[in-house]
Amino acid sequence: MAKFEKANSVGEWLDQRLNTTTLNKVLMTEYWIPKDINFLWAMGVLLATTFGILVISGLFLMMYYKPDVNLAFDSVNYTIMQEVAFGWLFRHMHGVAASVVFLIIYIHMFTGIYYGSYKQGREMIWISGMLLFMTFSAAGFSGYMLPWGQMSYWAAMVITNLFGGIPVIGDALVVWIRGDFNVADATLTRFFMLHVFLLPLVIMGIIVLHFYTLRIPHVNNQTSEDIDFDEEAEKYLSGNKKESKVIPFWPVFISKDLAVLGIFLIFYFYLVFFHYNFAMDPVNFDPADNMVTPAHIYPEWYFLWSYEVLRGFFFDVGPIKAFDIGLAAFGFANAIFLVLPWLDRDSKILPAHKRPKFFIWFWVLMADLIVLTVWGKLPPTGVNAYIGFVAAMVFIILFLALPIITKLDAKKRGDA
Repeated sequence: MAKFEKANSVGEWLDQRLNTTTLNKVLMTEYWIPKDINFLWAMGVLLATTFGILVISGLFLMMYYKPDVNLAFDSVNYTIMQEVAFGWLFRHMHGVAASVVFLIIYIHMFTGIYYGSYKQGREMIWISGMLLFMTFSAAGFSGYMLPWGQMSYWAAMVITNLFGGIPVIGDALVVWIRGDFNVADATLTRFFMLHVFLLPLVIMGIIVLHFYTLRIPHVNNQTSEDIDFDEEAEKYLSGNKKESKVIPFWPVFISKDLAVLGIFLIFYFYLVFFHYNFAMDPVNFDPADNMVTPAHIYPEWYFLWSYEVLRGFFFDVGPIKAFDIGLAAFGFANAIFLVLPWLDRDSKILPAHKRPKFFIWFWVLMADLIVLTVWGKLPPTGVNAYIGFVAAMVFIILFLALPIITKLDAKKRGDA
């Protein structure tokens, strides 16, 4: 058994039993971050903060929410919004954070793509990040159903119907997910459990995994320079801080993160108090009615791009039905980012502006995603349907062409 000496402070007592000094060095004071980064590298802290806001506001909402099809709508729109002190504030905070968290995820995700922070040893960082995106998407969808308004009900009907397209087990899977033949009380309680218990636990676990995957390859930088972190850390610790290319996470890097966080919170609470309506669809203020279908069904803005890929294929191709083509395209769109490290055939880690063809590819992808998002909320009639189809095809072609494009960039530099 280890021998313990009399501690002179609480901190020393804990250190003897938990080795907090070493833990502090590993996670904070000697966790090294490149100097050459910008505010876009603060998205991880913003994401963690926004997730914390979602958890805390969600706990308060859960105290008054009723996961019952006869009570859910009134518990949100009357009890929480009108009867509970500051209930409106917690709902606004939760609704705005649910949208803003996806904005942060997308910025974080496409920053990683732009700077090539997904390959050459960083594959697990990327994969864990994409798993986070998928889990947040599941949490966002399950939460969208809980107010039990018209759009909640019909969006759940459409999305759960998608599983019916899976060969052999599709129909049985839809019934299993819903807990009924239609979206009903059993569906609501299942999604409530997912949203408030299971998915938050999974998200917390993947966040821990995501941070752990950063330990070996370390954080990338703006120039994608291959830094010898051990050598640069020795420079910093010896007092040569100016020439060292790294800084400690605590207190230097976190101070920059907190500055960005302060600006973000001003923006966030401005939305909470003055422009919260963007996060609350007006159709969802009507109670769910399975006898009245809304004129136009659509998901929240952060799902619109993939929703437009799904419905972009509105015609049959020979014996293949439009629904099956759209479902295959939807699956492609949601899975393709996961394998991005293996689609990029350029052996060097370089930012997009140093890879001419990839640079064009990246901004065409950004433009196409914006088009898909905008048209995803418009009725798929007339010219809108054809624009959606073209944008969906462009998205698929871009990823099919990526191995060729990246290989050509490498060849032009003489690295092929």
